[in-house]
Amino acid sequence: MPSGNGLIGAAVHGAIGSETVLLTHAELWTGGTKQELPEVSGTLAEIRRLMDEGAYREANGLLEGRLREAGYEPVRETPLPLADLKVVRTAQAGFRRYRRELDLETGEVSVRWEEGAAAYERKLFVSRSDDLIVYELGSRGGCVDVALLLQPHEKGTASRPDMPSYVSESLEITAADGFLRYAARNDDGRDFGAVLRAVPAGGRLGEDQGRLSVTGADKVLILVKVFAGGDRSQEWTRLEAELREVAWTYSELLDRHTALHGPLMRSADVHLGGAGEEASCTYTDELLQEAYEGGLSPALAELMWAYGRYLFISGTRPGGLPFGLYGLWCGDYKAVWSHFMANENVQMMYWHAAAGGLSELILPMLDYYESRLEIFRDNARKLYGCRGIFIPAGTTPGMAEPFQTVPVIMHWTGAAGWLARHFYEYYRFTGDLEFLRRRALPFMKEAALFYEDFLVEGEDGRLVSYPSVSPENTPGNYISEEGVFGAMAHAMPTAVNALLDFAILKELLTDLLEAVELTGEGEPEAVRRWSVLLERIPAYEVNGDGAVREWLHPDFTDRYRHRHISHIYPVFPAYEVSRDSDPALFEAFAEAVRRRQVVGIGDQTAWSWAHLSNIYARMEEGEPALECLAMLARSCLQDNLYTVHNDWRHMGVSLSYGRAPVQMDANLGWVSAVQEMLLLAAPGRVKLLPALPASWAQGSVRDLRFETGRVSFAWNLQRGQLEGEVTAGRQTNLLLTLPPGFRLTAVEAEGSDWAAGCTGPSFPVRLSAGRTLKFTAEAERGRMVPDEGM
Repeated sequence: MPSGNGLIGAAVHGAIGSETVLLTHAELWTGGTKQELPEVSGTLAEIRRLMDEGAYREANGLLEGRLREAGYEPVRETPLPLADLKVVRTAQAGFRRYRRELDLETGEVSVRWEEGAAAYERKLFVSRSDDLIVYELGSRGGCVDVALLLQPHEKGTASRPDMPSYVSESLEITAADGFLRYAARNDDGRDFGAVLRAVPAGGRLGEDQGRLSVTGADKVLILVKVFAGGDRSQEWTRLEAELREVAWTYSELLDRHTALHGPLMRSADVHLGGAGEEASCTYTDELLQEAYEGGLSPALAELMWAYGRYLFISGTRPGGLPFGLYGLWCGDYKAVWSHFMANENVQMMYWHAAAGGLSELILPMLDYYESRLEIFRDNARKLYGCRGIFIPAGTTPGMAEPFQTVPVIMHWTGAAGWLARHFYEYYRFTGDLEFLRRRALPFMKEAALFYEDFLVEGEDGRLVSYPSVSPENTPGNYISEEGVFGAMAHAMPTAVNALLDFAILKELLTDLLEAVELTGEGEPEAVRRWSVLLERIPAYEVNGDGAVREWLHPDFTDRYRHRHISHIYPVFPAYEVSRDSDPALFEAFAEAVRRRQVVGIGDQTAWSWAHLSNIYARMEEGEPALECLAMLARSCLQDNLYTVHNDWRHMGVSLSYGRAPVQMDANLGWVSAVQEMLLLAAPGRVKLLPALPASWAQGSVRDLRFETGRVSFAWNLQRGQLEGEVTAGRQTNLLLTLPPGFRLTAVEAEGSDWAAGCTGPSFPVRLSAGRTLKFTAEAERGRMVPDEGM
């Protein structure tokens, strides 16, 4: 069970006799080998010459080869587990009523059980207010007799390498005066560690061989502070002094923490009808078993929505690092895919945030990429001879240069453009014009500048993007069938005109032109260049089977057996193509999605199921959207509700991969999917319940956000009832659309200017800041029935 404050993580696992708390720190990373990126920009002309000749396989590895010839072989860094806090005791009788719980509203992990006539409880949280791990052990009718240890993390049965020697050989653990002190040395020569203070109520406190012992106590309060870099003696002295100053009780410390954590969790709320008091007491494994049997209950869908938000809130904070694939709780010494991966994964983890009222937690991700702009400029110049920025798909806190020097990464140029949409989205949902002027607009310009230099004009006057990658896919005519099954390899990803390149570019340039108009800060010549580029983007194309083409070039055929579906970008996450705007093109995108789910069902992952669910929701198809979440739950969901990359049981609905690493992008993709099913919050329009599955026949939403305000509503389909309210955070002018089959019956408009007499299904809403419009609607064949719950 995880707890965290955005900087420090604590994950409780183990058992009555030996409880373990994994301690982590977001800034503690290890093992990287950084190198100066060589100047190889002349390689681009060679790559393009080979591609012009149709020698795509030869072009595929040329840039990688040039880098290796120059001796460029960096090694990425990975998170380093800080320590384990262990609580060891001897049972006095057989246990019963054992229960382990996590309170999402407070971040408190609790473990309870009974032995004989005694009841025991352990409670832990990581304080957001005091950067402190707070842990209390207590008993009624018995006493607390435990040994407390701080030691290097035991990785259990994880298949990755053991503890690095520079950690094991530099360990120092001391116990004295009620304090445990732990430290080891990282590969950069800096120390990391922790200080623990034990404060028993009654009983005795002892020290022996680097551990503390508590005997005969009614309870014991354990306070832990950690450090990720520095000198151990200085850090120990500092942290010990800080711990001596802590005079609050456990409850007081919890109150201080929840004053910050609680409002974030309550920034929005969702109830899906099946998660009342009875469902909230259902064991997690019962919900998982129900999903495994074939049905995804509203209770589990709702719980996963709340849990994903909890992980996000607990795993990042302003001034810190972005949320990572392991959150704050990485318990391996060489964690696979632990870097920030921006060819879909990072973006997926932030899709939910603005609409869920968590815009302030988007800032760490924006800060992270913005602070590395100089390195990204250097990447663009040295790799491709271009101005602007080249952001490698994978980065770490200490490495913004590319460390995955393979074609599928080096030839994908869309990370900066895709991330730019998050800068602009932050502005759209906050209305912060200063942010738009000083941060979003400059970042977007850098992304556009790269495209200006990188793209070329074809014989037909349209833009050509090459080398071009559709993450992380290889065209169908460049991979053999025997290499498809369970493949993680990227056989030949180097192609021409991946649809995703142009979808990102089209959105970027459209947003840029709008931002310039809003701010008045754009050079006329730059505006002219962007407008010309926008006009020269090639049109999307459709295959003979009716699916939109993933590569807009005749030399490449589609390959549906793949986990990535990024080329659906114009439908989701962008708003470029919809059933209303272009029905024929929309259907081509929809056909491409269906083929991924059917033809490529065994090639999916947890995050691709989440991505598919988001796309189906945007397509307003609720049942397939829910089925994708059900497939995720049946295949890639652990009993503590962490999502893992693939199904370790090899049941046929995900990649058959040798291990199943934690990837919380699917946890957060689930949050976004639920929100998309309940609310379409597009620029200038809001649609209620656009993709509602039949099993969510009643429920409520509180304070989901659209660009300029928030919306709350409740529905009961059996009674044909819907009511809600729209509140403007600033001047609001939008088109509000009711669910299919509903018509407006009453409106209470507080100082608003709306189209009186309109009954729906769509009606304009114009509100000034702080004003609210309340409405009721009923199903056309139903009737309004008073309901205390509505």
